[in-house]
Amino acid sequence: MDNILEAAKAIALARRNHAPLAALEVPPADEAEGYQVQRALHDLLLPHAGPLVGYKIGCTSQVMQDYIGIPHPCGGGVFQKGVHDSGVKLATSKYVRVGVECEIAVRLQRDLAAGEAPFTAEWVGEAVEAYHPAIEIVDDRYVKWETMGAPTLIADDFFAAGCVLGPSVPRSSVPDLAAVKGRAIVNGEEVSHGTGADVLGHPHNALAWLANHLAADGKSLHAGQLVLTGSLVKTLWLKAGDKVRMELDGLGVVEAKFT
Repeated sequence: MDNILEAAKAIALARRNHAPLAALEVPPADEAEGYQVQRALHDLLLPHAGPLVGYKIGCTSQVMQDYIGIPHPCGGGVFQKGVHDSGVKLATSKYVRVGVECEIAVRLQRDLAAGEAPFTAEWVGEAVEAYHPAIEIVDDRYVKWETMGAPTLIADDFFAAGCVLGPSVPRSSVPDLAAVKGRAIVNGEEVSHGTGADVLGHPHNALAWLANHLAADGKSLHAGQLVLTGSLVKTLWLKAGDKVRMELDGLGVVEAKFT
């Protein structure tokens, strides 16, 4: 446990100082240990980041699995102070190397308790209250992320740095999520696009993965929590002055400016 806490402390210190993280002295040995470090990290971050209000799921699309080099989904935490409304202005100085992704976010209307597992896409879909068009904010907080290894990236919430949410759309009003097309627009120019089907075939498949992943550790998803289901596009790295707009057919628009 000492190694897990020390790793969590090193990551928390780097995040508070917006300092690039070098390889940990004793990195987590495998992905399971990476999640142990992540849970310890969450406890350390609470005083600074506010309560944990949900989760992000990474590596849910082929384009992101190929980019990161990890062939399966990974999860991370979303904290209250990292959640913003559309139109927000955010300082790039608050990040090491800020990037954005185009996502479909869900808000849960009821618990997905660990004891109910295993979950299916159909089951978790019934637990959703509403959806948001979302910009996931990611931060390359590493001296060189390609050399960190999946267990350390998982320990550090898998690049998670918050999100920007557009207005919610109730479940009864959403289109077929697999068919939703998302467009990533930076400074008025479309730079990438994808569909909901790029997220493990359907965003509810990603949500089911997360619910089962947490249940395997005895943890539950709770009513009111937010889940970022995974990017429809490859990560877009930004510079100061960039304006970002994500358009998701049938779900709406979400915008942010990075100063």
